Amino acid sequence: MNTVKIQFLGAAGTVTGSKYYLETPELKLMVDCGMFQGLKELRMSNWEPLPIPVNELDYVLLTHGHLDHTGYLPRLLKEGFKGQILGTAPTLAITSIILKDSAKIHEEEAEKANKEGYSKHKPALPFYTVEEAKETISLFSSIEKDEWETLSPNIRFRAKYNGHIIGATFIELEIFGKRFVFSGDIGRQEDFLLDPPERPEWADFLFVESTYGNKNHPKEDVEGILTTLVNKTIQQRGNLIIPSFAVERLQSLMYQLWLLYKKNKIPNIPIFVDSPMGNNVLSVFQQFPDWHKLSLKEYNAMCDHVNIISSYKETWETIDDPRPKIVIAGSGMVTGGRVLTYLKQLIDVESTIVLLVGYQAEGTRGKQLLEGAHELKLFGKYYPVKAEIRHLESLSAHADQSGLLDWLSGLKNIPEKVFLVHGEPTALDAFRSKLNDKFDWHVHIPRLHETVSLMV
Repeated sequence: MNTVKIQFLGAAGTVTGSKYYLETPELKLMVDCGMFQGLKELRMSNWEPLPIPVNELDYVLLTHGHLDHTGYLPRLLKEGFKGQILGTAPTLAITSIILKDSAKIHEEEAEKANKEGYSKHKPALPFYTVEEAKETISLFSSIEKDEWETLSPNIRFRAKYNGHIIGATFIELEIFGKRFVFSGDIGRQEDFLLDPPERPEWADFLFVESTYGNKNHPKEDVEGILTTLVNKTIQQRGNLIIPSFAVERLQSLMYQLWLLYKKNKIPNIPIFVDSPMGNNVLSVFQQFPDWHKLSLKEYNAMCDHVNIISSYKETWETIDDPRPKIVIAGSGMVTGGRVLTYLKQLIDVESTIVLLVGYQAEGTRGKQLLEGAHELKLFGKYYPVKAEIRHLESLSAHADQSGLLDWLSGLKNIPEKVFLVHGEPTALDAFRSKLNDKFDWHVHIPRLHETVSLMV
């Protein structure tokens, strides 16, 4: 018998920072390599070196391109990683965009903090630089979905389609004949842009996300709510600001607003998309048509319907534009990005509507707004919240509890052990008891940095 040691370096007892380190008799691997977001103590831990021999790591396998699954990669290189980073072609394309954008923001924020003196650190340093992001991208190597890739004599893996965002997969890793399944983030059965996720058929050891382990998405009339909010914005001569994730959510919102206009549900209100990263992600949709449901004709019509903002100067021109308008800007949990500039100017205006879409993690500004915060800290200063805050939960790209159970229902065996990851404590615990009731599985909720030894 051989032993595989797994250490949970992220997304354990929390939703962000997915990082799983596997020490096997033949290789040292990592599945995903994400950054922590949200609570300050988690964000601070991004700066601490990983408690593993990073320079001995052979491979990092990526499930998908989101920052909380890929954003730590350049730091990994700083700590001595020289191996290969493997993922599907669209995942690597998304990751490249996200890392370069994230690095640029880190550089700009450090520069701003030094200039305005609001950082405790003298000088404030970027988490990583654009140059370091580019160096990371040079280690990328793309894989085909559904095809087994041999990593060493007794270790192979394959990536299977998982919905969620373009390029996203779950990973089946076979080590000495035992199958380890890492769910990554599981998409939804019904999605405007993507097909339903495929399901695993066998798992000896299962690592499954639990973001919505404790709830089902509400049955919301998305079309009706969007129509009402757009018309209210026009009546109030205000601004509808939609903080949005640049990957998938932004494209989905563009598509839905374009459909509403096409159906004559809303007038031709100006729509501004202010997310350099979101614009780049649009080109990934164009590049990989097999990975989504949009035809080229629909894609082009949707892009023509919106105003794509390409410079910071245009951001300010948009803020100064007196017309009622819709602004979709990154980031989705209001943790950074261009949306902060709009909120700084417009959060204290009563005719502003802020529409939060999807999951808001603990410790984020999005969560604060959702919970009725009367003021918001932006760029080191507090601004009163006078805008109307609305929430559309059903636009989440994650499977809800029913979707997770459906995804697991394809398994033909009983896993030896199930690990619940990528969830807040209440969601993890609710999903653990649901799995115990439904399947009578041996379920474990790992702690951050916990190491588990498994026999293969």
